[in-house]
Amino acid sequence: MAVNNRSGDDSRFYIDGRWHDRAHAASIAVVNPYSEEIIGHVAAGSSIDVDLAVAAARRAFETFSRSALDERLALLGRILALLEERAELFAQAIAAEMGAPIGFARAAHVPFALAHVRAQMEVLQRYRFLSVEDGIAIAKEPIGVCALITPWNWPLYQITAKVAPAIAAGCTIVLKPSELSPYSAQLFAQVMHDAGAPPGVFNLVGGTGEVVGAALAAHPDVDMISITGSTRAGVLVAQAAAVTVKRVVQELGGKSPNLFLDDADFEQGVAKGLLAGMRNAGQSCSAPTRMLVPASRLAQVEALAATAAAGITVGDPRDEKTSMGPIANAAQYARVQAMIASGMEEGARLVCGGPGRPAGLAQGYFVRPTVFSDVTPDMRVAREEIFGPVLVIMPYRDEAEAIAMANDTVYGLSASVQSGDPERARRAAAQLRAGQVHINYPAWTSHAPFGGYKRSGNGREYGVHGLEEYLETKAVLGY
Repeated sequence: MAVNNRSGDDSRFYIDGRWHDRAHAASIAVVNPYSEEIIGHVAAGSSIDVDLAVAAARRAFETFSRSALDERLALLGRILALLEERAELFAQAIAAEMGAPIGFARAAHVPFALAHVRAQMEVLQRYRFLSVEDGIAIAKEPIGVCALITPWNWPLYQITAKVAPAIAAGCTIVLKPSELSPYSAQLFAQVMHDAGAPPGVFNLVGGTGEVVGAALAAHPDVDMISITGSTRAGVLVAQAAAVTVKRVVQELGGKSPNLFLDDADFEQGVAKGLLAGMRNAGQSCSAPTRMLVPASRLAQVEALAATAAAGITVGDPRDEKTSMGPIANAAQYARVQAMIASGMEEGARLVCGGPGRPAGLAQGYFVRPTVFSDVTPDMRVAREEIFGPVLVIMPYRDEAEAIAMANDTVYGLSASVQSGDPERARRAAAQLRAGQVHINYPAWTSHAPFGGYKRSGNGREYGVHGLEEYLETKAVLGY
């Protein structure tokens, strides 16, 4: 595969250390969400492809699971160096396949993906795989063959969040990237090859979740499956995996609250909250899309939110001035438009945005940055994950009601608290049922564990907690 290939037809899978052409297989069209044109095709994998990849990973596990830490560190270092060297190729691929603005792809998608590799190298350098106390040895050993299913919204970022800890642990991998944003995954497979990953340690099989994902989840020789996707997809994977009692790690949907206490910095915080909710065109499972504010500050918050939304530049993702590109695919675009219509039908008050494309954009899956206010907890826009640039503002009477509203969701992936009083913010954070809580917009780090409560999934990614998902615990008595 030429490393400068960002689109076009690519019918190959990477299995057992080499590329395999599947030109005879059924193909899947890849659509550019800006032009709405087909820019290429990729092969739709089958259960036979899965069997080949899993068998290669199983063979490789015998040796790779016993590899020295220095060998795995060196491999991760070569992967990191190649990702850095090819950063622009990845940014261009991501802009083409899922519509991320090129500036955002360069500033966030790619560097955050690199950070996961760097973090696992840091963890690996200090992690104790064997500890002994009172005659009991606790050994942490690689779990085995890992199937990794990644989504279309953060394609490279989610690949490295799974592949890096699996490699660090000594596991072998079969990756199924989203068929809707496959080019960055193809580029990543070439990185793994060029970095010298031993044959079978990393394998890539593209295709649909219904075929390839289901085959991986049910495969008796897969020891663990890690999926990032919708809650519906996570449930199907868990059901299929249950038969063989494999470990399932899920990072699923979210409807994250952003709680403004009455002493928050509204002038700065509302704009930051809106932009956080609409980052990546709102296509982030942890996006803080429910803004909970004191009823007495509602008019101020609406004005601040409208001003911030007006500052978003929606347009061609290739333009460096663009801050929001299109929704990544047609199905998701239709979903977002339907949810905006639902908000209007159920009586939410439209502050800005609304249905249809922004003015001046006649093509592409573009959505107007939309803010609803006077949203009540029973409305669909308050309860369902929209996965688009839609923010709902929900007024509350007192802090107790605010906490109850924040937790009134089937999800629990992320939450945010804004307050001028650190102790008060910590007390509120302690009451929020979410796997990650942000106080006053802290800097992102690849070491903070990420994962959800309730229907947002189970297990954790990133840092040492992400590594440990790929390890089994063995106790040796009388050591």
